[in-house]
Amino acid sequence: MRRIVLMTGGAMAAMMASGASAQTQDAPATPPANEEIVVTGIRASLRSAQALKRDSDSILDAIVAEDIGKLPDNNASEALARVTGVQVSRYNDEANQVLIRGLPDVTTTFNGRELFTAENRFVQLQDFPAGALAALEVYKSGTSDLIEPGLAGLVNVRSRRPFDFKGFEIAGGIRGAYNEQADKVDPIGNILITDRWDTGIGEIGALVNFAYTQAHYRNAVRYNEAVIGAPDRGNDNPDDDIPVTTTGVGNSFRFPESIGNFYSRGKRWRPSVNGTLQWRPNAELEVYAEGIWQAYRAEQSNEWFNVNLARAAPDGTLPVLSNVVLAEGEADKAVSLTKTGGYPAEMYRSTNNDRTDTYQGAFGFDWRMNRARLRSDFAYTYSVYTASEYSLDSQFAGAPTVNAEFDVNGSSAFDLGGYDAMDPANYIWRGFYDRQYRATGDGIQWRTDLELDTDLDWLPRLDFGLRWTDRTGSLRQGNRYAYTPSLNIRLDDIGLGGLEVVTDGFRGDEQRFRNWLMPSRESIRDNFDGLRERSLAALQQLVLLNPTDQGFADQLQRFSTVDVPVDPLGGFRAHEASYSAYAQGHYDFALGGIEIDGTFGVRLVNTNGRYTGASRLVSPDGSVSFVEETNRQNYVDVLPSVAARIRFTPELQMRLAYNQTRTRPSFGQLNPGFNITFNDQSGGGSNQIYDAFGSGGNPDLQPLTSKNYDATLEYYFADNGSASVAVFYRDLFGFISNYTRDVQDPVYGLLQLTRPENAGAGEVKGVEASFQTFFDFLPGLLSGLGVQANATYLDGKNALPTALGEDAPLVRIPGVSEWTYNLTAFYEKGPISTRLSYNRRSDFVNNYNRNPNEEQYTGEATRAITRLDYSLAYNITQNVTLTVDVNNILAQPFRNFRYYNETQFFPRDVREEGRYYGAGMRFRF
Repeated sequence: MRRIVLMTGGAMAAMMASGASAQTQDAPATPPANEEIVVTGIRASLRSAQALKRDSDSILDAIVAEDIGKLPDNNASEALARVTGVQVSRYNDEANQVLIRGLPDVTTTFNGRELFTAENRFVQLQDFPAGALAALEVYKSGTSDLIEPGLAGLVNVRSRRPFDFKGFEIAGGIRGAYNEQADKVDPIGNILITDRWDTGIGEIGALVNFAYTQAHYRNAVRYNEAVIGAPDRGNDNPDDDIPVTTTGVGNSFRFPESIGNFYSRGKRWRPSVNGTLQWRPNAELEVYAEGIWQAYRAEQSNEWFNVNLARAAPDGTLPVLSNVVLAEGEADKAVSLTKTGGYPAEMYRSTNNDRTDTYQGAFGFDWRMNRARLRSDFAYTYSVYTASEYSLDSQFAGAPTVNAEFDVNGSSAFDLGGYDAMDPANYIWRGFYDRQYRATGDGIQWRTDLELDTDLDWLPRLDFGLRWTDRTGSLRQGNRYAYTPSLNIRLDDIGLGGLEVVTDGFRGDEQRFRNWLMPSRESIRDNFDGLRERSLAALQQLVLLNPTDQGFADQLQRFSTVDVPVDPLGGFRAHEASYSAYAQGHYDFALGGIEIDGTFGVRLVNTNGRYTGASRLVSPDGSVSFVEETNRQNYVDVLPSVAARIRFTPELQMRLAYNQTRTRPSFGQLNPGFNITFNDQSGGGSNQIYDAFGSGGNPDLQPLTSKNYDATLEYYFADNGSASVAVFYRDLFGFISNYTRDVQDPVYGLLQLTRPENAGAGEVKGVEASFQTFFDFLPGLLSGLGVQANATYLDGKNALPTALGEDAPLVRIPGVSEWTYNLTAFYEKGPISTRLSYNRRSDFVNNYNRNPNEEQYTGEATRAITRLDYSLAYNITQNVTLTVDVNNILAQPFRNFRYYNETQFFPRDVREEGRYYGAGMRFRF
């Protein structure tokens, strides 16, 4: 079998040039020297990725090590943002969700086997440091031998193995990245050591790779609240209406009920180690063992300042609205107003420590016989995620006058008149929140695959396979809260020392109010015992003052122990087994001089799961009951697939593919536990209309189903030059999202219900186009120029769940951008390698909801996002390269907006994100 060997990142990364599959667990025997093609640099990576795409049984796109190592990307998800048809969502200066052709349900595998974290079904792709990767393979259409792809497809992360190298090598790199908003420099690095030996028992290879990434971030947000209200509170009691002193505007105009600032800052770091042993006793047999430890650590501080414009003061006095200005040409939409009185401004500093540890160990063999190939792989995975949150809450001692504008360059801008936010005497302690969270998961997976050569010209190979998995997932958590404003305790009198100024991360933004006072993050984290004891004393006092208030009594009991009591409602247990088998044929024939090959097959999957949670029910007389509930599901999926490659010439080919996919709901979504609480009216504003609130999972959820149709036309005019266009259609049902709706319940009254629901029928259709080449025909230095470009058009719609109403409308699928563009310009000549990468995705819907008393479901959406990145590498010797890069050069703010009816909206928020500068060195010896 021919292979292409590429010098990438100082390592010989072996990529299969035919029959590429995410399920291939081996590196084949080293080919004779006369079949080895050695190229270097960006050209090598483009050539390898192009070969994988051209010769794969599936429709895929790939990135190999050079593409990741030389782009200014720290992890896998950042690199995938540049792949045709892939979109990413970002938060806190990081790509934290990958969507393929607009869909988020992506299966992730590591060297062809499933890898997951804690209670999830997937691993976060941003947890893979770029330095640990050999390749990323994005499968957009499935074949029967693939582990069941999600609706969106499958991403296989491939690591290096010792037989990919000729012998001893040590390679790696170190880089420093500076975030201008966080004003910190962070280290990023990796080192790989590998060797192979001829011994008396055959050839043995060993490899170990260490990687570490670290990042500080600091984002600043100014926002309008999602809930849009009116002075007329929508009931028959005029005493509830908010007074308006501006003449001529009435009291039915709409405005965001809250406005504020939110700052997130923190540090996250990800150490990772992976290693492989390979043993080849003879040319026919290879045995291997490999493992990976992947970790995530984070220390965060979130700062929140909120002004409620509609809530009454604690004594029941309503705010007064004045200076109301309505939007020109829009009915009953406020542009600005002044709020006097009402509820004081609130703030918190939430401090979080998070950590994940994921371990996977695997062993297997690959036995090649004359007419057969037998492979088997067994793996065990264990993952644990823990989080602790200590949040200190405060509020102003009085209610300042608020001058608010709702659309100043994309969101709210406000000031507090002459209120002195720098005076510690103006702050009182509002409460202390303590949350502990622990999720664990483990799983066994085993698969065996058999390939048989048939000696038939038209059907050269048959594939068969079995796979068994056994998964568990569990979540335990608890929280407690001491709500203390009625005690009127000064914030600087709770034992945390003096207050510090909360600084913002805006870049010359229009926000007028930016800074306030809070205790430092360190004083909150380091004085937990004191805060718990202070909260305990406060609750004891509150119980004495409010002897009939069961809420204070319950929280007093929770704070009476050092550890947070486990909340039976906050967790679940899941145990799920799956059994799958597949049969697949490879065909190959000529028709009228045109070569046609491909696959056809079917995969059978039986899923047998048990999901357990607890429900909390509150009767009208106040009595509480807890009920453990178990949901069982057992179903069989029959997933056919067929694919054809029509080779008109060696350069021009067409692909046609059809397959069916199923995506299981997450364990948390299937949790049958449910929580009902009566409304104590403390929230004020629109929340006052509800009698109770309910939330939980949904044991009636069904797997997401999709029938997938694909066609591509691909032209390969050079080893690293190609052009392609693809059209695709997804006929889907059951897309899962969280929805909030109002239910008139005979027991609880008007209930606001939030839970995941299956959406109705939907479809995704689109077109992709891509092009890449080096301009070798240009003279002299210009011959080092190259370009890579792709664009994707998507049209995705589904019906809202029937639970929301019989006439649920057809709406855009959340997260789907209509257009995505990537354009990268390369230059590689002599010792210089540089690239400039542009990425843009158009606006997309985040979610659907509705305001209280509204019949229409409206959406929150994000405006178009544009990024520009640059990197430069200079080879000072054959083995040492210096690098510089700039990430997020444009630093354009992230903007959301919220519709409150079919035609009108308010801006939601504007988020300022960081710009990164990096410099480093790569080496190979």
